Formats: sequence, C-alpha cells, structure tokens
Amino acid sequence: MSTPRLICPVCREPMRAVDKTLSCLNGHSFDRARQGYWNLLLAQKKRSKAPGDNAAMVQARQRFLEAGHYTPLCQAVGALLERYLPTRTAANLLDLGCGEGWYTDRLQRQLDCHTIGLDISKDAVKAACRRNRAITWLVATGADIPLAPASMDAATLIFSRLMPEPTARVLKPGGLLLVVYPGPDHLLALRQLIYTDVRATSGFDPAAQLAPGFEAVTEQSLTFEFNLDSAEAIQDLLAMTPHGQRLNADARARLQACQQLQEQADFRLALFRKRSLETCA
Repeated sequence: MSTPRLICPVCREPMRAVDKTLSCLNGHSFDRARQGYWNLLLAQKKRSKAPGDNAAMVQARQRFLEAGHYTPLCQAVGALLERYLPTRTAANLLDLGCGEGWYTDRLQRQLDCHTIGLDISKDAVKAACRRNRAITWLVATGADIPLAPASMDAATLIFSRLMPEPTARVLKPGGLLLVVYPGPDHLLALRQLIYTDVRATSGFDPAAQLAPGFEAVTEQSLTFEFNLDSAEAIQDLLAMTPHGQRLNADARARLQACQQLQEQADFRLALFRKRSLETCA
C-alpha cells in the first residue's frame, strides 16, 4: 500500500507502508504501534523524555470533552470546513495538536474526508487510536511535520501552538488553515477563582503571525455557557488549561471547596487561506 503523503522524518523521502512497517528508499523504517499509530518523532526532536500531555492530563480532557461541554465549538468548526472545503470527500485534512482525538474523530465522521491527526504526546495519540481507525494517527512534532509538501487541503489548529512555516509547507496553494483560540472572556469564572486580579487574556493575533503566507478568509466569535456540577469536573477543566500550573495555596483551597461552576466559553475561529506563490511574489 502506497502512502505518498507520509515522508521520512530523517531524510524527507517518501515512505511506503508494507504490512506494519513504514520505510523509505534510504532504508529508514518505522513500525506501526500495536494501537495503530505511527511514531515519527525522532529522539533528537524531543525536549523531554515524554513530551506533551501526560496520561492524567489526557484522561481529564477525555472526561471533560465526552461530557459534551465543547460540543458547540466542534459543530462550529465542522460547519466552517463544510462551507469552505471543496469536494470534501476527496480532501485531505490535518488536525495539528490533535490530543486525544475528540475533535479529530467528529470532524472526520462529519466531513468524510481523509484525516490525519498529529500530536507530540504519545499518551494522547494512544487514546486517539481507540476512537477512529479510519484516521491516520501520528506521534510527531508540528515543528517538523512528516508530510509531503503541498499534500493537505486543510489543517485545523485547536488550542495548539501556531507554527506558520511548517504548516504552510504541507498545505496546497489555496489550502485552508482554521485556527481556534480563546477570546478575552474565556473561562472567566475559573480565572476568578484562581486569581485575585483577573486580567484579560493576552492578545493573540494569528493574522499577524501568518502574514505574508496566508490571507484571512473569515473570523467568527463563539460564546456559550456550560455548567460543571462536580468538583471532579472542575478539576478536569483545570487540568486542560495552563492555569493549573499557577495555583498558589489559597487558589487551590478555593478550587477544592468549589462543587459547582457556571462557566462561559469564549472562542475565536479564524480561517485563513494559503497564498499562491504568485500572490506572495
């Protein structure tokens, strides 16, 4: 079976899958894990022994997302891609920073397109494999994506680090990049429990980072409320955010005493299109 989209992370040559092994013409080979993913993250690309989310963080995200709190966001992402992706069933979609695959799985089923989920966390990708065998799951870094140049029709980046150059490399001219990031009022109730002085979230401007390689297509705001009805659900949400690493003793005590939280989601969905070489020139 030929897999022309995957390239060798060592020499950048195309790889071919035979049974449970990927190999390139230069003899570099990678075995498929028993869970079904390909580990294409080279040791020298790791900043730690086990980069990315650990198993406890993955399990917390699974419980939170399976409870349906962010379902409106997934629906909005799917609707945008349905609107702007031509010939969806023939499209190639890359979900960067896919985590445990909750969004990836739902998008693949909704759009019925060839989908690749990529994350640097092995624990996250192991969990993702249990969701959908129709998806190609990769342990890899978004800083050095092991996919052929101009092979993807669209990419999604949901709460992950933006890396303009590697993403542009794998997208076709005219390919779409959908960036989802928090607005200023996101998780305000949680932040009020943690901080005595709640400040607006830092201004993230994906358009500035993506120019001149991308042009803006559209941007949407999405806000909705959701209720967390147990201390465990609140802790799961906390584990999904960077705020959990900033807790002092007083904030930890307030959170442990909290049994219910009425929360607000505030998202921005920014859609971009890769410029053609002629446009960039």
